[in-house]
Amino acid sequence: MDDDRHDRGVRRRLTAAGVIAASFLALTPGVAHAEPTADEVREEIERLEQEFSELNEAYNKAKEEHEAAREKLEEINEDLAETEEEVEGLQESIRLLAGTAYSGVDYNSLVYLIGSDNPDDLLVQSADLNYLSASQQGRLDRYTEQREKLEQLREEAEETEQEAQAKLDEAEEAREEGEEKIAEQEALLDDLTADEQAAATAGINTVSSSTSGTTYNGPATGDARVALEFAFNQIGKPYIWGGTGPNGYDCSGLTQAAWAAAGVSLPRVSQDQFYAGQRVSWDNIQAGDLLFFYNSTAPTHVGMATGDGRMVHASTSSKPIGVVELTSYYRQNFVGAVRP
Repeated sequence: MDDDRHDRGVRRRLTAAGVIAASFLALTPGVAHAEPTADEVREEIERLEQEFSELNEAYNKAKEEHEAAREKLEEINEDLAETEEEVEGLQESIRLLAGTAYSGVDYNSLVYLIGSDNPDDLLVQSADLNYLSASQQGRLDRYTEQREKLEQLREEAEETEQEAQAKLDEAEEAREEGEEKIAEQEALLDDLTADEQAAATAGINTVSSSTSGTTYNGPATGDARVALEFAFNQIGKPYIWGGTGPNGYDCSGLTQAAWAAAGVSLPRVSQDQFYAGQRVSWDNIQAGDLLFFYNSTAPTHVGMATGDGRMVHASTSSKPIGVVELTSYYRQNFVGAVRP
């Protein structure tokens, strides 16, 4: 299965340039082999940037659901082991009960009591045997109940394992598609001059990205400053799918870790972080605020305002963690800010 996914990913990347070329030919009907303009490339790259963020969010959601399914499976397997152990213990009692029934002796029968040398003693024993019979019936009922539970647990374990694998497959598919978007971006930019490339990526370009972190010198105070100092320390580290540190991060992994450094707990994914604080408008953004983009009800990208018209974020796997200007591109795609 892994080999199949890899082969699909390779085929996608190999055809990415062809797909993009065909799409741009469609933009200019009647003109053979028309080269896309820098503006057309910019629009396409911005679209791919959004699609990448959506796939990253889908990846994180699927990974979360996979992890939840795995944890559920562990609990089921623990319960399954305990139930199997109890059933094995009950089986011996049930075999003894079956053996007694097979012998055909009725210790409570009148004939057995009359023929006995000491009927009074046997009456006492009979009362004990009645108790034992009730106890045996209880064990039989318990055995039947636990056998049924055992079968249910085995079925639930199998279904949960299949669910976990399905979510993992979903995550891998999203990752592969996201990498395809990056390959498409690179194919677009390869045919442009350096100036055209700069113009095409001006709205989303990183303006600060050292290789070993940097120092935050902005206006933030308190917890926001602690969070931003942490985030600036990560600048230059790679974007990693599902990354929560310390070697790399994705967008929500970075914001979660940054605010955790300040003692504030945030959910894992950007869609959940969007509801994890006080909502603020674009005009009231302060340093440390979380900035969300692309979908008004379920944002797929998040960064952190630095307080000087920029933000620090982990954007895509084609770029390291860095600082970007809050250009018109981000303003147009802005859906809300949250102050943790």
